[in-house]
Amino acid sequence: MEFKLPKLSSNENFGPPVNNKSNRFNEIPFSPYSKFDKITQIADFNLDLKDDQSKQSNKQLKPLQKSIYGSGSATAFGYIHGEDEASFSLVDNKTSAKRTVALGKRQQSRTQPSRPTPTRTNTNQRQQQQQQTQQKQQPRTHRKMGWKDWDKPNRIRDASVQVEPEWQNIAEIDFPRLNKLNLDVNEGEDVESFGQLYPYDRSFDRINTKNEKPLEIKDRTRYNPSTSVDPVIKKLAQQDKAQVFATDCVLSVLMTSARSVYPWDLVVVRKGNQIFLDKREGGPFDFASVNENAADPPMENDKETLNTPASLSFEATYVNHNYTTQVTNEEGKPKPVGESNPFHSGDEPDPLAKNVYKYRKFNLAIDDSEKMDLIVRTELDAYVPNLKKKDPTPTPQITIRALNEFDHKAQGSGGALDWRTKLDSQRGAVVATELKNNSAKLARWAVQSILAGADQMKFGFISRANPRDESKHVIVGVQSYKPKDLASQLHITLSNGFGIVRTIVDLVKNQPEGKYILIKDPNRSIIRLYSVPADFGETDQDAQEKQGDFNAN
Repeated sequence: MEFKLPKLSSNENFGPPVNNKSNRFNEIPFSPYSKFDKITQIADFNLDLKDDQSKQSNKQLKPLQKSIYGSGSATAFGYIHGEDEASFSLVDNKTSAKRTVALGKRQQSRTQPSRPTPTRTNTNQRQQQQQQTQQKQQPRTHRKMGWKDWDKPNRIRDASVQVEPEWQNIAEIDFPRLNKLNLDVNEGEDVESFGQLYPYDRSFDRINTKNEKPLEIKDRTRYNPSTSVDPVIKKLAQQDKAQVFATDCVLSVLMTSARSVYPWDLVVVRKGNQIFLDKREGGPFDFASVNENAADPPMENDKETLNTPASLSFEATYVNHNYTTQVTNEEGKPKPVGESNPFHSGDEPDPLAKNVYKYRKFNLAIDDSEKMDLIVRTELDAYVPNLKKKDPTPTPQITIRALNEFDHKAQGSGGALDWRTKLDSQRGAVVATELKNNSAKLARWAVQSILAGADQMKFGFISRANPRDESKHVIVGVQSYKPKDLASQLHITLSNGFGIVRTIVDLVKNQPEGKYILIKDPNRSIIRLYSVPADFGETDQDAQEKQGDFNAN
C-alpha cells in the first residue's frame, strides 16, 4: 500500500481560501479572530476575579487591540448562555476566609515586623533576620480567657447509675428551687460516741514551701459503712430514737446538692415510719472530687491518664487518708470519747485509724406537734493539745482534710497558682482559687465538720513531688479554719441544707414503703427521685443474708 498525502491548499491570510470554487463554505458565517480572543468556555470559576484584575490591563491593551486583525468584529461563534455567567456561585458551608481578632494598638506594634535596614549582609545574617521576623509574627500561646471561649462544646457526662425503663419518676427539682428551701434547726445533741481522739502534731503548722515535708504512706484501716449496715444505726432504729437516719458523707452531699457538677446518686429506703438515706458501695460518695467547679475541669478522655477526673479523685482520697494519719500523733495521750470502735473486728492486718464516731440528733420538725428527728453519724479526727498544761479551757476537737495540687500547667487546673512559689507570698490568692474550683468539695467538708460539732478544721496543702508522678507527694503548708467561718466564705447556710433534706423526706414519706433513688442529672442542674425495685443495689451476699434472716424467723 502506498500512502499519499492529501492535497493541501495554501493561504497567506487567516480564514478560508479566497478562491473557493467548491462552494463548501458558502452561506456559512465566518468571523475573523485573533489569538487574544476566547472562542468558547465551559465554566470559569475565577471570572469575577479575572474581570477585576483585567480592568486595568484592558485599558492598556485597548489601543493596541484596535490594530489587531479581527478584534473589532462581532463574533458569531461565541457561546452565549441564557443566564449571565457572573451569577454563578460556589455553594459551601465553610467560610473561606479565616476570622481574625482585632488586636490592640500596643499588641499590633509588637507583632508588626520591623523594616530591615539597607545594609549588606551575608547568608547567615539574612537567615537570622528572617527567623527573628517570624518569631515576632507568631501569636502568643499563653493568654487569658478570650471572647470565643464561651463557644466551647458542652461536655457530656455519664450518669452514676443507669435509669431503667420500669422506674417510676416521682419528682424533679431544679437547683434554683433547692436554693430557696429553708428550715431552721437547733444545735444537735450527742446520742452515742465511739473511739479515741489522739493529739494533733503542732509541728506541721510550721511547714512552708522552704521546709516542705514528704507525705508518708501509712496503711491504716478506716471504716465508712453505709447507713443500712451500720450496727449502731440499726440499734437506734429498733429503739425508735429517730425517724430519719443518715451518715455525714451522704447528708453533706444532699445539703450542698445545688453546688454539684459531677453526677451522684443516693438510695432512700422507707420502712414503716422510718426513712434511711443510704449510699451504694463503691459509689461517688467514697471518693473526693478534684476541681469539680472549675470553669474548665479535667477531661474524661484526656490522653494523660494521670489527670482524668477518676484518677485525680482516687489520688485525692489516697492523699487525705495518709495525711490525716501522719499529722495525728499516735504516740500521744489519747482521750477516750466513748466505747471502742463498733466496726473493728480485730481480723484486719493493718492497724486501726485513730478517730471518733459521733451519732448526733437534729430536730427537723416544723412545729411542736410534729415528731421528726434525724440521727446522723459524724466523725472527728483529732484534738489540739493545750500548750499550757494548767489551761482550764477544753481542748478543741478538729477534722483534718487535704487539698492536693497535681499540675498547675495541665488542663483542668482551673488557673491555679504554683504552690511551690506562691503559697507563702500569695496564700490568699491560692485559697481563693481553691474555694472557686472546689466549691462543692469544700462545702461538703464544712457541713460535715459543723454536723460533728468540730471546733476547727485543718487543711493541708499537698503537692506532687513530680507533676508526672502521682505516687509521691510533699506537704507544703497548713491552713486552719473554723467550720462556720469557712461556710460563711462559701455562702453556705445549714438552714438551706436542712430544708433540702426535709423536702426529700416529705416526698418519700408520702409514698408507700419501698426503695427509692435520688439521682443528680449528669449534664443538667436537676435532681430526680425514682421508685426502684426492692432488690436494687443488692449483691448476692445481701440476698443470702436476707434469706437467712427469713429462715431464722
